[in-house]
Amino acid sequence: MFYHAASNQYINEGVAFEIDGVQYPQNWLNLTSAEEKTSAGLVEVVTSGLRQDDRFYWVSESKSGNVITITSTPKDLDGLKVQWVKQINQTAYTMLLTSDWMVTKAIETSTSVPAAWATYRASVRSTAATAVAAINSAADVPALQAAVQVTWPNNPDYVEMSSGT
Repeated sequence: MFYHAASNQYINEGVAFEIDGVQYPQNWLNLTSAEEKTSAGLVEVVTSGLRQDDRFYWVSESKSGNVITITSTPKDLDGLKVQWVKQINQTAYTMLLTSDWMVTKAIETSTSVPAAWATYRASVRSTAATAVAAINSAADVPALQAAVQVTWPNNPDYVEMSSGT
């Protein structure tokens, strides 16, 4: 992105623009040298600050000349914990839902759930419980971000596709 101070204009690459009555095509910034941009009164925009994940932070930006300042303010930790616990539990519920019929059948017919499926279902519950405990014990937003990085088990019917076959 470039800034033209005289017109207080921000110009993105790949977009046609006009400065002082002169029309520039959309590829002009990509095809010109630094000297040509400078002679047109353009300076490159620099960014200050780090854009954090907006699921966890309120992210805003302010522009002043050729500087864009990004501010990332953590959201309410307790509110985030409630939200993420619900999401983890919903994911576990959805994963278990596809095999609930096996449990119903086993109860109705006095048979057992296939061992691989019983193991999978236990693993989903264990994974969810571990994630919920980590979420609830997170002391700050970065710890919460780490806690929600969950690796769920694959169901027994899942077949991983290898790249060579």
